[in-house]
Amino acid sequence: MVKKILILILFSSRALNAQQLSWPEITCENKPWTRWWWPGSIVTPADITANMEKYKEAGLGGMEIAVIYGVKGQEDRFINYLSPKWMDMFIHTLKEGERLDMGIELANASGWPFGGPWVSPDDACKNINYKTYTLKTGETLNEKIEFIQQPLVRPVGERPDITKLKYPISRNDNLQLYALDQIRFEMPLPLKVLMAYSENNQSLDLTDKVDADGKLDWVAPEGEWTLYALFQGWHGKMAERAGPGGEGDVIDHFSASAIDNYLKHFDEIFKDYDLKSLRGYFNDSYEVDDASGQSDWTPLLFDEFKSRRGYDLRDHLPALFQKDTREKNERVLCDYRETISDLLLETFTTHWTAWANKQGKTTRNQSHGSPGNILDLYAANDIPETEGNEITRFKFASSAANVTGKKYASAEAATWLNEHFSSTLGDVKKTLDLFFLGGINHIFYHGTCFSPANEPWPGFHFYAAVEFNPSNSFWNDFEGLNNYVARVQSFLQRGKPDNDILLYFPVYDRYSDYGRDMLEHFDAISQRFNGTPFKTASDDLLEKGYAYDFVSDLQLKNTKSVNGLLQTTGGTYRTVLVPGSKYIPLKTFEKLLELAKEGAYIIFYDGLPENVSGFADYESKNRLLTQLKARIKSAASENQNLKKTPIGKGYILSGNDLDKLMSDAGVVRETMTDKGIKFLRRKSETGNYYFVSNHGNDSFAGWLPLGRKASVTALFNPMTGEYGQTETRIAPDGSVEIYLKIKTGESFIIETFSTSVAGKKYIFFEQSSSPLKIEGMWKVDFIEGGPVLPASKEISNLVLWTAFGGEQVKDFSGTARYTISFKKPAGKADAWSICLGKVYESARVTLNGKEIAILIGPDFQVTVDKKALKAKNTLEIKISNLMANRIAYMDRNNIVWKKFYNVNMAARMRQNTKNGIFDASAWPQGESGLIGPVTITAMKKSE
Repeated sequence: MVKKILILILFSSRALNAQQLSWPEITCENKPWTRWWWPGSIVTPADITANMEKYKEAGLGGMEIAVIYGVKGQEDRFINYLSPKWMDMFIHTLKEGERLDMGIELANASGWPFGGPWVSPDDACKNINYKTYTLKTGETLNEKIEFIQQPLVRPVGERPDITKLKYPISRNDNLQLYALDQIRFEMPLPLKVLMAYSENNQSLDLTDKVDADGKLDWVAPEGEWTLYALFQGWHGKMAERAGPGGEGDVIDHFSASAIDNYLKHFDEIFKDYDLKSLRGYFNDSYEVDDASGQSDWTPLLFDEFKSRRGYDLRDHLPALFQKDTREKNERVLCDYRETISDLLLETFTTHWTAWANKQGKTTRNQSHGSPGNILDLYAANDIPETEGNEITRFKFASSAANVTGKKYASAEAATWLNEHFSSTLGDVKKTLDLFFLGGINHIFYHGTCFSPANEPWPGFHFYAAVEFNPSNSFWNDFEGLNNYVARVQSFLQRGKPDNDILLYFPVYDRYSDYGRDMLEHFDAISQRFNGTPFKTASDDLLEKGYAYDFVSDLQLKNTKSVNGLLQTTGGTYRTVLVPGSKYIPLKTFEKLLELAKEGAYIIFYDGLPENVSGFADYESKNRLLTQLKARIKSAASENQNLKKTPIGKGYILSGNDLDKLMSDAGVVRETMTDKGIKFLRRKSETGNYYFVSNHGNDSFAGWLPLGRKASVTALFNPMTGEYGQTETRIAPDGSVEIYLKIKTGESFIIETFSTSVAGKKYIFFEQSSSPLKIEGMWKVDFIEGGPVLPASKEISNLVLWTAFGGEQVKDFSGTARYTISFKKPAGKADAWSICLGKVYESARVTLNGKEIAILIGPDFQVTVDKKALKAKNTLEIKISNLMANRIAYMDRNNIVWKKFYNVNMAARMRQNTKNGIFDASAWPQGESGLIGPVTITAMKKSE
């Protein structure tokens, strides 16, 4: 008896000491946030509160305030951006955020990029213009040296007469009417430099020989001379989509004084206000050059170039403008682009982040689209943010976060996902899963538009968005998606990244390739990388289940080799993979060899780099690079097309077979990808977190291999909230496998543990009988929506509600409640599965008065405990369709709702355009309602 008691005490003690299995506590930062557009800042305290309470109830965790263009007919309600009245609304929002436990951020401009009426011409973005002249021995230049900037106006709204506008543009009224995207005034441009180049490569600076009237006082020496005159112009880019009080020039992003002066304006405005609850500031994507020409200059460029690159750019202007030998053109262009990248990083980005951090605030930045190394630009912010629909694109932001140790990598999610009013919550979930797989853990919807309480349906909308607004029919089910996101992010915001490979980003190949313009903008793996080893490696590694992050030259510089592994600021990796490239900085190549000497595995895939980058002293640098490569080749041993060279404590591997290279470097892939399951992996204190998603065409049921060791594993279903320990086994190759059933479009969190865990088992079910159709009379009540609520109807066979008869059901957007009573099926069951069949588009399911599920697709099925069924049961299904049918009704009947300045609801697809704006009048009725068949199936626990 005493022995039994001791055993019970022992087991009880172990259970108490074991980690308890549970979902993490949900915080506001786990929840999805949204971009919150304020059209014309037509806000009031009461409307702000009413809107925010709806957002909170729907499961949103925070808002990013973004002031945009106004609404026609509401001019008397406009509030100028950053005015005292606007600040009162802002402070009220911050207080409501505290009350509701919602985070608040502020976009640091009205519209984008950074710009506004307080940006002076000195601080506005610049461009460079040049003219060439030729002279021979003894000749003088009779032509006046001047460049007249030609007038240009690119309005989105009404086209103004530029001759009647005042300079600078901020001096003008009614800029909402014009919605200017870009404007240049006719004016003579200042001469920056005049250089003369002889046919034997001699260069002379003639700038001080040009008088105030543009007359050159110089006689050409012997030979033929080409003169380059550079004139600094004004690019003319305006802050896009700006609201009242925010219209003005975009800043010079390459000038420290420009960004500092820009931010001083905010300092002056904010000094008398309490912003303690403001989390941080946001900067939208670069987008300065989606205009006529590029902003490719800054007043101090020559000085900055010389201090950074080691030579005077003025001596090599023909190469800069691609008029010299091909090799020299490439090298000088590379140095120019690298300098621009440095300035964008070290002046704009770091100055802005330092300004915010001094206040105790964060910065969140969309660095993509910038003319620089976006890995470094992302990393210079507190929260790197991406957008789009490709995992390799997302990985630039998440890699920067992982490599440099940032907690969050965010995404502007579901931007203009489909045509207006055509995106389902299921569509959005599919997109969000891609972001999670790409390492994103902080979702920002794009987005939510503020509307006053008294604004008729559909309220205010932004043109490039999925309409995450309370007026959207799917709002009633939005909570289901938001709960899903919160649960996923509650794990993905924990722990640290667990990727094995640093994939080197060969940006210098792009810096050296002119393409079409002086600057190249980096957004993702652009088409210009097609056919390169970098593109091949990034795609193949992802497909084969290798976990990697991109890495830049600057990030490699700060990487150390510790115990045979690579240690960055934020993570630990097994190897660096360097894809074959034409150019690489000598210092980067030397750093790679240094890491190998210290014990790391360095992989060169598809060849060693061919040349050093840049122009300064490149010949001697190339000789040294050649010597270093020769040493690697001479000491290499070859086995099955893999060359292995010992370097100090480590190795250099080279070859074309990724799998062999990875195997030799000790990198283990996640073979679950062979089964169609995609993954994201992070480290925890006691094991790992996996986010796994089935994006294939077939469901999977069986043993899923994991690439990391584990003693105990647990499953968490972020859609249903269910969780529990799952069965594991050891495969013949020694890997851990877990038992998993995962449907197409479904996702799970897998948590692994190296120690014991206390908690229930995760239960999978399988059918124990054939599905039984729930039959009888369905009562259909239209409970919310419009333009009018159709009459209730009783039906025995489920059909689209648009087929009920009459125009009202065809035009209706909203929610209908389907109710039916049914008897409990005969037979035993551990649980019951209710399948709704075909649903258009989302559903809330209630059984016997208790809500059991919000279903957003693609699977419309819910499993309930056997005790949930009674002898007689009532099933209630609330179906919500899309906004499309009601919008089409409004357009067919010329009911005005598109009344915005600037971009007045542009269509995503050309066929949906009428008179230059979006129009749905020709749309057929969209499928709406519950088609079924609705079935119930007895289930038993899987063995």
